[in-house]
Amino acid sequence: MITEPIYALRPGLPPLPDHMKALPLDTRGLPIPWFVATLADGSRDFRIADSAKRQRAVKSNLCWVCGNKVHRTFAFVVGPMCVCTRTTSEPPCHVDCAIWSAQACPFLSRPRMRRNAKGLAEIDDVHAAPGLHLPRNPGATGVYLTRGYKLFAVGRNHQWLIRMGEATMVYWFAEGRPASRAEVQASIDSGLPLLQAEADKEADKAGAHAELAACVARAAQLLPAA
Repeated sequence: MITEPIYALRPGLPPLPDHMKALPLDTRGLPIPWFVATLADGSRDFRIADSAKRQRAVKSNLCWVCGNKVHRTFAFVVGPMCVCTRTTSEPPCHVDCAIWSAQACPFLSRPRMRRNAKGLAEIDDVHAAPGLHLPRNPGATGVYLTRGYKLFAVGRNHQWLIRMGEATMVYWFAEGRPASRAEVQASIDSGLPLLQAEADKEADKAGAHAELAACVARAAQLLPAA
């Protein structure tokens, strides 16, 4: 006797990579990523990443999306500003898991979608990731491929962020398709004032702004061809 509901992948989505085929599907027909936390009532909320799995992912080289082992190439799903700073809070994925996520994740593939914050204030912040989180939908998403990365400490309580290594390739997406250079540049232009405001808070403002400008110039070499 079947007691669990059986869901089908939502029509119109790209076929699931082999790594992701074992993931459960929700009632909308979306795969529930490995990182999604299970809350006290047993529910799963896509907006909340499991902090314990975040630790496991970097300790054992586990894909952030499917939970299986990652070898050789690490793929980070990040916004253009993270490509500039090479900094992210989320562990890497398999290349195919990352590309599928950039193409199919509702938040990433719909530039006008805003993240729903309803109910998050009532949830224990044990799963909150450290670092600066820009309150916007970037409009364009990069799949940043690299051979390595390092953790660095931030704040208190042994918190950490990830410094991504030199990029071997960046695939860019917008609205579930390859992004144009203009789309990625527009995202950088709209996000840059937020990082400049953070640079203004530093004791060495001039140094912080110079470093940010250097990061943006370096990232420009990774943008799609004109």
